[in-house]
Amino acid sequence: MKGTMHSNQVRQMELSLSAKSHRLARQARRQRRERAQWWFAQMRRAVDAAMDWRPESTGRPAQVYMELAAKRP
Repeated sequence: MKGTMHSNQVRQMELSLSAKSHRLARQARRQRRERAQWWFAQMRRAVDAAMDWRPESTGRPAQVYMELAAKRP
């Protein structure tokens, strides 16, 4: 019976990944995590080192009304 399959036989394609590819994937994930941790540590340092800005002073009030001296006759 060449070319026929019995009902109790199961054909399965096997895809094997080498240990090297698993190791490289783990290493890439670890490197991405380390870069992210470094970046966020730098951002936290920048925020901690930021100085507090005081609001700009409002300045002197503007003169809105000025009385004119009475004219002499």
